[in-house]
Amino acid sequence: MDRILEQNDTLFKLFEYSAARWHGRPMASYIDGTQAYTYGSFQEKVLKMSVLLARHHVYGGKVTILAENCPNWTVAFFASAAMGRVAVPILPASSQMEVSNILDHSESEALFVSARQLRKVEEGLRKKMKLIIDIDTLGVISTQNNGETEQNRKVAVRNAAPQSNDLAVIIYTSGTSGSPKGVMLSHSNLIHSILEAWHAQKAGYRDRWLSILPMAHAYEMALGMLYPLSVGAQVYYLKGMPVPSVLLGAMRQVRPTIILTVPLIIEKVYKSVCRTVDADRRLSLMRRRTPWLLDILLGAKLRKMTGGCLKFFGIGGAKLSPEVEAFLHRIHFPYAIGYGLTETAPLVCNACVGRTRVGSIGVPAYGVEVRLDNVDPATGEGEIVARGRNVMLGYYKDPSRTAKAIGKDGWFHTGDLAAVDAKGRFYIRGRLNNVILGATGENIYPEEIEFVINSYPGVGESLVVERGRDLVGLVHMEEGTEHSSLADAAKSILEYVNKRVNKQSALARIEMLTEPFKKTATQKIRRFLYMSPSHA
Repeated sequence: MDRILEQNDTLFKLFEYSAARWHGRPMASYIDGTQAYTYGSFQEKVLKMSVLLARHHVYGGKVTILAENCPNWTVAFFASAAMGRVAVPILPASSQMEVSNILDHSESEALFVSARQLRKVEEGLRKKMKLIIDIDTLGVISTQNNGETEQNRKVAVRNAAPQSNDLAVIIYTSGTSGSPKGVMLSHSNLIHSILEAWHAQKAGYRDRWLSILPMAHAYEMALGMLYPLSVGAQVYYLKGMPVPSVLLGAMRQVRPTIILTVPLIIEKVYKSVCRTVDADRRLSLMRRRTPWLLDILLGAKLRKMTGGCLKFFGIGGAKLSPEVEAFLHRIHFPYAIGYGLTETAPLVCNACVGRTRVGSIGVPAYGVEVRLDNVDPATGEGEIVARGRNVMLGYYKDPSRTAKAIGKDGWFHTGDLAAVDAKGRFYIRGRLNNVILGATGENIYPEEIEFVINSYPGVGESLVVERGRDLVGLVHMEEGTEHSSLADAAKSILEYVNKRVNKQSALARIEMLTEPFKKTATQKIRRFLYMSPSHA
């Protein structure tokens, strides 16, 4: 794979290589078999869409993709990024204001959009687009330019030869802060992400991916779209949201070998397993007397639920609960941990299947240098900084932010605090800007307290914030959880937590939320929204 990607160092070259090598093999489809492509028919459709863009004078500009996951999303991406244009994916959960800001800031000239998302595009912005394409049918919705010329055809071909360090995609992200940034990733960044994935988990044309995370996010884009395409594998897509009933049915049908997910999904599965054990007298007795036997039974059941063929269950995008990870470790589930950011395309560290350690994000990914910066000698903790071909070109039209994020020596500052053990394994402690300074000067990591809160039965999610000098836990209960009153639940949770944390991390009170937390694409809570009492 190293040699192959060295020769195919742009998305265009990778596109030609994959189409030639696996021309007749199935590449992508919905679960029900619709919108199906072989590698050969995918190539034809991409070239057709590229010519369509050129006919409407979209040559080397920005092309936005605003749609839910589907096989045609990959067509839109390659017709843009691989053909000398720049893809601008937008998360389908984005608000109308976010969509407007991205379209305006990116100066996009064309738009691939689903019928469901089209309503978010304001009329004034629609009129600015040279071309709007329905991503479901790949038909033209509206256009400003018509007419085909020989010059258009030549430009379309000429655009299809980007260089390795050329800009390929701009991914807008706000993470958990309120100021969105356009992360510029090159062809080299994305090709290197495939190499990182290959060295973390070997895959081939017999593998089956089940795509459940947004393709507009760097995690799914690199590891769930580009990696399978590079090895001739097949990707299946869901129609609709990956709710448990739909997801379980899809896994039974597809029997995937590889799935990428986020902690929230597996944590919900774990809580469901715990409720099942609590409700069954025999299983509860087994947990007390023969826990090893219970782990064997639960491991077999979970593998069967996921289709029975799973060899890689990648978890990334946020920190996994240590309790849940300990469970996965005990039952020998084929999980792996990935850590990274959009700015690093996305991998920085990984803990591969069979080489995980509870609480660790693993070791540096292939070809990536990682170290701790400004280490506190008392705790051994410092900021994770990374350097390599995975580091972004910078933030679009934002040189000052770029200069703050990437030093002159090429090290990217992640903003994450971590420690490292004697074997070079990293352990995330929290976000640098989330650390709370205690009354006696000690660092308090709200994420660690949140793990304790979330282990309380019935708690869905939580957030720990400062209110004056007090630590306050914001809690949203799982749907269907029975409790006499929110006040009683808050009191019980407070007692439970304060018995399990140190004195400095003790909470002053619990505030119960009736609405779910607002989240990012990888299901991280948008923490900045809840920092002031008015948002609690």
